[in-house]
Amino acid sequence: MSQSHQEVAELLGAVPKAWRALLDQRLRPYGFSQATWQVLLKLGRAGEPLLQNELAGRVGIEPASLVRLLDVLQADGWIVRQPDEQDRRAKRICLTAKAQQLSGELLQVADALKAELLGGLDAQELQICIKVLAQIRAAAEQAQEPGA
Repeated sequence: MSQSHQEVAELLGAVPKAWRALLDQRLRPYGFSQATWQVLLKLGRAGEPLLQNELAGRVGIEPASLVRLLDVLQADGWIVRQPDEQDRRAKRICLTAKAQQLSGELLQVADALKAELLGGLDAQELQICIKVLAQIRAAAEQAQEPGA
């Protein structure tokens, strides 16, 4: 592996970790753990109820782990689970009214951080970054074992 490949591999791990740590720091005053604010942000960005499995994929955790987070969020009045109209066994996760308002604030904090961290890149640099990251993601998805 070349030095450049090694640097890219290290940055691919370090950047998301640093980004989440900063966002966690900025969202700490709201009293949520990183796991719970990620769920609220994903639901807020979606703008509509998400299937439980779809939400787990967007958050990047296993559905069984998401269930425990949803139990906490539901007990605290942030989300509700509703049966899916197409498949009554599946559940759609909805933000409550109080969570929708708070989700807007969380999204503002997240968007401000995004602007701060990406603000030094011009449009061409952003397009190159998007292209490269999309290629790496596609290669990673293609390399996954079927059913993994």
